[in-house]
Amino acid sequence: MSDAMVNSQITDAVTQANVKVLAESPALSLSNLYQTISQSLSLSAQNAVTSQQQTNILHQTTTTQGVSLLYSIDTLSMGVAASKINRSDVPDIIANTLAVVQAFENK
Repeated sequence: MSDAMVNSQITDAVTQANVKVLAESPALSLSNLYQTISQSLSLSAQNAVTSQQQTNILHQTTTTQGVSLLYSIDTLSMGVAASKINRSDVPDIIANTLAVVQAFENK
């Protein structure tokens, strides 16, 4: 190997570059950490907003279904009652009573 001397200016330049890299490492690490934390927090907030929106839609749907059910109770009960009347002998009794009333009116 040769024992050639290296210029001191080159040695100083390389040393200063290494020191600069070492000095900037903590600042870069912290800045990367801050960016990661801020991105995680913003995603958490976005997920919370999306969850609230979906919950509101679910509540609106449930309320609409409940109101629709409440409005259809009368119609449903009338339909059930009419169905029961049609299946019973009430129409025959009503028809017989009507025939008797008409017979009395004709006399």
